Amino acid sequence: MTIHIGAKPGEIADTVLMPGDPLRAKWAAKTFLDDPQCINEVRGMFGFTGTWRGNRVTIQGSGMGMPSLSIYVNELIKDYDVKTLIRIGSAGGMSPKVKLRDVVIAMTASSLSTPSLGMFKEINYAPCADYGLLEAAVKAARARDIGTHVGGIYSADVFYDERPDLTEQMTRHGILAVEMETAELYNLAARHNRRALAVCTISDHLLTHEALPSEDRERSFGDMVEIALEAAFA
Repeated sequence: MTIHIGAKPGEIADTVLMPGDPLRAKWAAKTFLDDPQCINEVRGMFGFTGTWRGNRVTIQGSGMGMPSLSIYVNELIKDYDVKTLIRIGSAGGMSPKVKLRDVVIAMTASSLSTPSLGMFKEINYAPCADYGLLEAAVKAARARDIGTHVGGIYSADVFYDERPDLTEQMTRHGILAVEMETAELYNLAARHNRRALAVCTISDHLLTHEALPSEDRERSFGDMVEIALEAAFA
């Protein structure tokens, strides 16, 4: 048990999927896992452990933004010795070639700052995904015949961004999508020698201003969960 996670020793699996929304964690666990058991309710940030095709899996909410995710990832690694962490969440499209419902698998994650910035100081560290997970996720996504993109994403500090110039430069340099967590996930995984990946579904688009209705988001989110699970146990 930690400050933010109420699970007992042994209740968290070596592989953890991390949506930002704790209610999505609950939905994903009950939809995709066999015999899911609630192992965390602290601050309403639900976590569940069950099995998928015989493999133990935990699905734990991370909250919104890198500071929140950093709390949970640090505790999962340091106190529960989690080996594989996969972010599953929504993202906003930033590239003309990315469409609604497409899946973006993040090879790298750019950012203005992260909770790790004080450690790196003057170094512009480039956080990236675990290649084995990345390769397996791409294979799983393409087998499902859904739009799949692999490349760089942007982890923003704020949701309501007022920097159109920054969006323009991100698009110009090939950034596929924006979300708020992945850069710090990749930093922490590298620091502690763990496997990490982010698989995101495009739920809205910064260039076209399109957005998925809530019912379509849930269906697309299901594809993403299955891709993450297949990648974790490939």
